[in-house]
Amino acid sequence: MKYMPKIIFIIGAAALLGTFLAPIWRITLEAPQYPQGVTMYIWINKLDGAERGTLQNINILNHYVGMKMIEPESIPELKYFPKIIIGMAVMGVLFGFINNKKLWLTWGIALILLGMLGIYDFYLWEYDYGHNLAPDAPIKVPGMAYQPPLFGTKMLLNFNAISYPHYGSIFIGIAMIFSFLAFFLKKKQEAR
Repeated sequence: MKYMPKIIFIIGAAALLGTFLAPIWRITLEAPQYPQGVTMYIWINKLDGAERGTLQNINILNHYVGMKMIEPESIPELKYFPKIIIGMAVMGVLFGFINNKKLWLTWGIALILLGMLGIYDFYLWEYDYGHNLAPDAPIKVPGMAYQPPLFGTKMLLNFNAISYPHYGSIFIGIAMIFSFLAFFLKKKQEAR
């Protein structure tokens, strides 16, 4: 079908808006005193938890080892990431209607680069959060840092920290895959 690449690209670009429908990352802390775990969800524009009071519970636990409080209003990424996502989605839909495979490739590469920058920014946030501890913390373990893992699991004292992408990241993956799929389908059509 002649318009299939264009339709695929537009659907992929619009899929980015799905990041507002589900969290993009999930961090769970498991410990004997929390057998169900304490789970924090990171959305493109907010932080929340599996239960009411999750952030408060995490902040109480973090206080004991000298970690900073997690205050969503002080995280600038929660303010500008939504603008980037909306901007990329709008630009992608426009590029879809322009129907130019070079623009599609450029958009897909830009999305990958932005994703990599986002993950690097998240790593830096985790590093700062887990290493810059208050000197007057009630519990001090010499040489101990509390940086959660970027991907995977890590023991932090008696807590098992588990960190992985969550459902909202699927929409970013769809956008990336569809942009390149549309590019290659269009290229194949033009080669005929």
